Amino acid sequence: MCRGFTLITMSEAMKQTFGLVRRPWGMFYLKDKATGVQTSLKTRDKHEAQRILQAHNETKNQSYLNLSLARVYLNGADPGLVTRTWQAVMEDIAIKRQGETRRRWEVAIKDKNFDGLRNLPVCETRPEHFDRALADGKVSTNVYLRRIHNHALGMEWLLKSVIPRLQWPRPVFKARRAITAGEHARIIARETNPERRDFYELLWLTGAAQSDGACLRAEDINWNERTVCFIRKKLKSRSENLKPTLFRFGVEVAAVLKRRPSVGQLFPYLCTVRAGDRATEFRQRCAGLEISGVTLHCYRYAWAERALKCGFPERFAQQALGHNSKAVHRAYAKHAEVTVPSLEDWEREWGKNPRYNEQSRLLPVDFRRPPTDVAQSSLLSTSAAT
Repeated sequence: MCRGFTLITMSEAMKQTFGLVRRPWGMFYLKDKATGVQTSLKTRDKHEAQRILQAHNETKNQSYLNLSLARVYLNGADPGLVTRTWQAVMEDIAIKRQGETRRRWEVAIKDKNFDGLRNLPVCETRPEHFDRALADGKVSTNVYLRRIHNHALGMEWLLKSVIPRLQWPRPVFKARRAITAGEHARIIARETNPERRDFYELLWLTGAAQSDGACLRAEDINWNERTVCFIRKKLKSRSENLKPTLFRFGVEVAAVLKRRPSVGQLFPYLCTVRAGDRATEFRQRCAGLEISGVTLHCYRYAWAERALKCGFPERFAQQALGHNSKAVHRAYAKHAEVTVPSLEDWEREWGKNPRYNEQSRLLPVDFRRPPTDVAQSSLLSTSAAT
């Protein structure tokens, strides 16, 4: 007591917001003295429980020290956690990629929307930092920032998500459509370069991705079995045990393949240029014909829609397009207009046709011999569908 004032020690001034409770089974609980809520500390060690209690009380009463204390603990666990920036995370992703995927990442991390994050320490990132980067609603920024964020989480460079998974703004993609038969015919009729003309024809007939189609080799073709077998270029770096894309081809595809070299690359020039250059050349041809909203990738949409319209089995369509996901395949074919047949007519034909008897739903088919007519082609599709 001094002139009416009472001297109070620091420990007395610090209010103990939390207390410690020990249950009969020996587990310690943290008790909020204001609300009475108890939270398990998941420990039976008294000294460990007291340390956790002290940390909670210090956090509550000395909030200005929280960040400094966190840095000390983080630095002890991993010295890089305090200094690592988002630029380091982005570079770590790019350096682990190969080929075209690496090139795409090197371009993506140069996005100007990431400038505000490059020198920001990962451990000090708050949701508003990401919100500013996503403010313009750019789809590529949203997609790549989410991948960068997930990479940091997976490497345990982030202690928790900056933005919870369900709170990420949904990217709004541009509408995509399939190229129509009329548009394709106009492009083929005007194309004077035989290599490009055959390339566009092959994409229309097979639905191959442009890089896969351009890099096909004569050795990928089995003329005896009338099949084409290759591994998708974008999947080569993901796994060594990939299932190749294998499909049979018909008369029209055979005619295109016979016009190409019998040894080596089928498209010697197109296989040497970048995918972006092939896309630019195709866009220039569409612009000359006043065709808009179409890219080389639209050939895959067109093939998927044609397959759906004629009742081609979905699992075969996935194999031909090189997709393992039904959702991806259905996204390609979602704009196909399909007329559902009459159940009455379908049931009547089902009863009359001996191929649909109860004892044998599958017919033996010699896949080594190509179909000789339309009827046999229909038989193959129907047998596969059942």
